Amino acid sequence: MPRWGAFVIQPKSWNGAACDRPLVGCSAWVSAIQAEVRAVAPYSSSILIVGPSGTGKELIARAIHSKSLRAKSPFIPVNCAAISGTLFESHMFGHHQGAFTGASYSAQGCFRAADGGTIFLDEIGELEPSMQAKLLRVLQENAVVPVGSHEEHPVNVRVLAATNRDLRTEVSNGRFREDLYYRLAVVSLRTLPLCNRIEDVELLADYLLSSQCVKHGLPFKPLSSEALEKLERYHWPGNVRELQNVLERAVVFSSGDMISAGDLVFDSPLHEQHLVGRSPMEPADGESEGRAQCDSQWKFPGEINDHWPSLDDCERRFIQATLEHTGNNQAAAARLLGIDRSVLRRRLKKLGITL
Repeated sequence: MPRWGAFVIQPKSWNGAACDRPLVGCSAWVSAIQAEVRAVAPYSSSILIVGPSGTGKELIARAIHSKSLRAKSPFIPVNCAAISGTLFESHMFGHHQGAFTGASYSAQGCFRAADGGTIFLDEIGELEPSMQAKLLRVLQENAVVPVGSHEEHPVNVRVLAATNRDLRTEVSNGRFREDLYYRLAVVSLRTLPLCNRIEDVELLADYLLSSQCVKHGLPFKPLSSEALEKLERYHWPGNVRELQNVLERAVVFSSGDMISAGDLVFDSPLHEQHLVGRSPMEPADGESEGRAQCDSQWKFPGEINDHWPSLDDCERRFIQATLEHTGNNQAAAARLLGIDRSVLRRRLKKLGITL
């Protein structure tokens, strides 16, 4: 049976229906983001959510809205990367009939549609400079002027924004307005790549498999231990979104009652080069030198002409070198390897490494 239920934020959309996917996990980051959502939700402060694509930025925004005093009012998401120029201005602020060619009817726009509720500006870093200035004025005045009109319409809207860019760098390079940045980033929240919270993979996989089986009218298909291990060793460049795709393919094409390792096909054709042993993550503060020393101490096991080492041989030697460097401190070794301590313990057991 799925094991994800106890670790879920189950946000509600503004009309009371459950959102498509709750936030699932048991990592320290999930616990921290739950606490942050609870802390900021009751207020009307603007929030900027920063993190890589596929890490749940809109999910966090919906959770904030669902726990706010605006929960019964609309939540309006806007993809700033998909709309440009006059079309963006009309879409956001509305227009009057006849304001431009093709404007055969009046439209209130997203800000007025979200009045009393929340507007979510996704991919805000992609917004054109001219539109940044217009958005800033709306945030300053709490009012919109529809295209083709001179009349201001007051709006009471909480603004949540998200981006996968470093907006401070964008400001420094002149691509994003500094005054708009500070309007949006009253509170900043940061998501975490899936490769930095591998301990969440098992619970996420259970939840996503359950959802996919329901979607396709199939009985629940659990992961085999080999399949779970394969998932936990992958570096997940596409984050949770990629995990969802991998598991949906597995559900559709698997023929057995269980998802096997062979049913898992990754999006990256070079995935075998990114298994545990080469960490995709940055080292913690102060660990760069230690990791470099560990790398330099590790030697390729065996002479290539005599014996080509297996992947387990390579991994065993690398983990042993890391443990030797850290004085058998498993927590420090896990940080250097870029994996969770629970994953390291499973690898030690599988590879027969005793301390």
